[in-house]
Amino acid sequence: MDRTDAAAHPSPPVPSERREPGPAAPVISLRSGTLAYGDRVLWRDLDLDVRPGEFLAVLGPNGSGKTSLLRVLLGRQALTAGSLTVLGRPAHLGGRHVGYIPQHKSLPAHTMLRARDLVRLGVDGHRWGLPLAPGRIRRRVDDILEAVGATPYANLPVGRLSGGEQQRVRIAQALATDPRILLCDEPLLSLDLQHQRTVTTLVDRRRRSAGTAVVFVTHEINPVLGLVDRVLYLAPGGFRIGPPDEVMTTVALSELYGTEVDVLRVRGRIVIVGAPDAATVHHHTNGTNGTNGGERP
Repeated sequence: MDRTDAAAHPSPPVPSERREPGPAAPVISLRSGTLAYGDRVLWRDLDLDVRPGEFLAVLGPNGSGKTSLLRVLLGRQALTAGSLTVLGRPAHLGGRHVGYIPQHKSLPAHTMLRARDLVRLGVDGHRWGLPLAPGRIRRRVDDILEAVGATPYANLPVGRLSGGEQQRVRIAQALATDPRILLCDEPLLSLDLQHQRTVTTLVDRRRRSAGTAVVFVTHEINPVLGLVDRVLYLAPGGFRIGPPDEVMTTVALSELYGTEVDVLRVRGRIVIVGAPDAATVHHHTNGTNGTNGGERP
């Protein structure tokens, strides 16, 4: 074949090896994590990777170290042993894009800070150097308040808001940092079922729209059962990590507690029987201003 033929009939390209995209790098990476207070060990040799967009529920009885784990991730508590990176850096340096929703506690009625003031702290309270333009901050705050449905009471003192309203504002403040990780510490306590659904919907919307990883500490898995990718269950006998169907079982929890525990599934809900301090049904108490944790009428 001469050069003319070769030009008219080029050789087929050599097929290249097809490479599937690998999993995204973890935003939280904990290796051999151990946390102890004196002789009391909360958890030992904990390995945990959390990836973008993942919803991790952290469960366990009181005193098992659930909130302490969040404190470690926030850089407020040092590990006794092991290593941790958050967004690729030591935890105390990763806070700029880490949102935090604390345990729900009603604010005193005399608290006069407005809802929009609290959210603004999330927008620019961490900043150094030149401040943002006031108009830009105001628009950002308005957008966040609208996203969580808190616009109607944006200018009201947070001390006068109901429990459900205060929790919406706390979520807005956490979202104001444009978080890549959202740490939630029992955000459903004292809220009725309707407003539990509101909180979980807002959190899930953020992780789906922005790929934000969620670490959700809770006593009650049922409100988030349909959202959870994995469960980290902390117990006196150690811990277990995996999908809910693998962790929330009679065999797995009985091994963790060292005693017989029954895990029942009733009409799509999980009920745990026999585990100390592991009740799965909340008994709701009245919220702020006698509104049962709900919204303003």
